[in-house]
Amino acid sequence: MAPRSVETCVGAVVIDAGRLLLIQRGRGPGKGYWSIPGGRVEPGETLIEAVEREVLEETGLKVQCGAFIGWVERIAEAHHFVILDFAATVVVNDEPIAADDAAAVTWVDDDQLHSTPLVPGLLEFLTSHRLLPLR
Repeated sequence: MAPRSVETCVGAVVIDAGRLLLIQRGRGPGKGYWSIPGGRVEPGETLIEAVEREVLEETGLKVQCGAFIGWVERIAEAHHFVILDFAATVVVNDEPIAADDAAAVTWVDDDQLHSTPLVPGLLEFLTSHRLLPLR
């Protein structure tokens, strides 16, 4: 079965004090694996608004969207996502709280990142865009 349509999504690479913000996917593709916060762009919403909304919904953290980092494409039987990833900076440094479709949320450092069950392709994305080591 081919996907019905291509969906535009965003992701937020939030690095603070040498740690990366990760959410554990609570549903959908990658359920149970850890990923950066993100999701679908809503109709009428800018990419920047989508990044900031998704991080707030999934982690409770207010961020400011920064520079575009890169994109990935995920195609499977049931979905076709084009994901545009942006840097984001925490505006208020509160403790993150998992919400929406995030089962859990945490900060990880370089050592933890390599031993965390990440969604396929995330570690390669971070490496290829020179985001590791986390700084």
